[in-house]
Amino acid sequence: MAGEAQPDCLFCKIVAGEIPATVVRETERTVAFRDINPQAPTHVLVIPKVHYPNAAALAAADPAVTAELLTEAGRVAEDEKIDGNGYRMIFNTGAGAGQTVFHAHVHVLGGAPLREGLV
Repeated sequence: MAGEAQPDCLFCKIVAGEIPATVVRETERTVAFRDINPQAPTHVLVIPKVHYPNAAALAAADPAVTAELLTEAGRVAEDEKIDGNGYRMIFNTGAGAGQTVFHAHVHVLGGAPLREGLV
């Protein structure tokens, strides 16, 4: 169910502290952590602490948390010192777009020139 922690969701387990992650930022409603399979020198995921299956569902249900994800992604870029040379924020929505964990999240990538089609 949207908004409720899902017992089989990897990111819900990270939020609950059941699975370790390298957290780089955290707010009351979001958590940002390093991707375990980085596609760039800096690759951080920013997720809402509440479960929504994808960015579209989150945006429809809670625009304020959606906006906070983008704000936190920008802060991650600043903290990681990648904001000066450019970075990407990517939402993959649906399996056909490459989404593999069905909990809304934004990828923050940078730290080197990024090729087209990354993530």
